[in-house]
Amino acid sequence: MTQKDKKLAFSIYLYLGALFITSLVVSNLIFQKFFSWNPFGDVTVFGAPLFELSVGILPYPITFLITDLVSEIYGQKKANQVVTAGIFASFFSMGIILIANYSSAIPTSPVDDATFTTVFGLSPLGVLASMLAYLGAQYIDITIYHFWKRMTKGRMLWLRNNFSTFSSQFIDTFTVVGLLCIFGVLPWDKFYGLLISGVIFKIMIALLDTPLLYFFVYLMRKRFNLKIEEEISLD
Repeated sequence: MTQKDKKLAFSIYLYLGALFITSLVVSNLIFQKFFSWNPFGDVTVFGAPLFELSVGILPYPITFLITDLVSEIYGQKKANQVVTAGIFASFFSMGIILIANYSSAIPTSPVDDATFTTVFGLSPLGVLASMLAYLGAQYIDITIYHFWKRMTKGRMLWLRNNFSTFSSQFIDTFTVVGLLCIFGVLPWDKFYGLLISGVIFKIMIALLDTPLLYFFVYLMRKRFNLKIEEEISLD
């Protein structure tokens, strides 16, 4: 690989990392708003609407698509580095929000203390729950992805993409919803409905993002002339 190609590969890696971190931080900031999506009509699960979801779930699947792409093209080590950077960015952003929350608003401030606390006050608890879930889910996703990559000798991309995501998304959803219920952010009667809705929604998104992963992997392999199982080394 030429020096020019290495610079381009590194730039793409940085942009993928930036998209990953942005998606993760935004999902932690907006998670307190919930919406209802009814593609199958008024279906209920354990008394709760099937797709009654936090808007924080919307950018989150993007993070799994990006780690799968980074895993495929740059390898397990670089994927784990992106995950670690995302964890740092989330805790750092929550630290800033905590300081802002404890800073008293002036009388002429467009946003008063009560409004700010209502919107962001629960974020630290949400991030703690999300990060504990995220730590396990993302590292498990990457580990399972590379296990299947070795087992299939770099073929059957759809298999490792979906199997790794299905497993990790269940762990993520179970942990984050459970912790939010334990902390009192959500009532326990919402647990099963939110768990099942979240897992089904994430599985649907994972199936939909498989063609995107194939497309981006194809572009990267073609641009950098990569063979099956070959990865770009940035070291």
